[in-house]
Amino acid sequence: MEKKVKSQKKAVTKDFLIKHFIQHVLETGTEPVSVFAFTKSLKCTEKEFYGFFNSFKALQKSIWAGWFEETISSMENEEAYQNYSVREKLLSFYFSWIELLKDNKSFVQIKLEKLEKADMNPDFLGQLKEHHTMYISDLMTEGKDTEEVMERPFSDRYHKGFWVLFLMIMKFWSQDESEGYEKTDAFIEKSVNLAFDLVARGPLDSMMDFAKFMLQNRM
Repeated sequence: MEKKVKSQKKAVTKDFLIKHFIQHVLETGTEPVSVFAFTKSLKCTEKEFYGFFNSFKALQKSIWAGWFEETISSMENEEAYQNYSVREKLLSFYFSWIELLKDNKSFVQIKLEKLEKADMNPDFLGQLKEHHTMYISDLMTEGKDTEEVMERPFSDRYHKGFWVLFLMIMKFWSQDESEGYEKTDAFIEKSVNLAFDLVARGPLDSMMDFAKFMLQNRM
């Protein structure tokens, strides 16, 4: 008689849990009812789940933060990226980010559709926002060094405006029905160019400098 070979249990990994969580959301439109039910459906244990995440909230934060890290890594591995201006680096980031999201558009749509318009800090984007804030802050510091960005009393809060822009770009793309997402490409280019026109030195800065000079040198 032939001996029956026991099938080996599939190893539970972080990526394994994320993959099946996304699949569950896509198939049902909602999160699993509990960690117990989720792990039971995967034939693994709660202990194995909690070895990676302490909740579904933590798992979702990890999804978006992981996508961000993947986007940055792919850009920084390109030699040309290091020679880009700050404006070009941000354009590259937003284009690369949308390109990565295309592989998970249905999941992204489900998450974004449930957002209130006024909600600029959704919990599931918590880690992503931290990464984005650091990235933008570094770009703004670089921009000040290269004189692409103007130092102003409120320039340490530029990252807040770019976060709103980031959410707007994702929301616009998730609803874009144009061929090849041409409208999203135009939205990214025009909005980023406008943002940099606002943070760069402009006529108002020259007027303020002149007014300051006149006050300091009154005859």
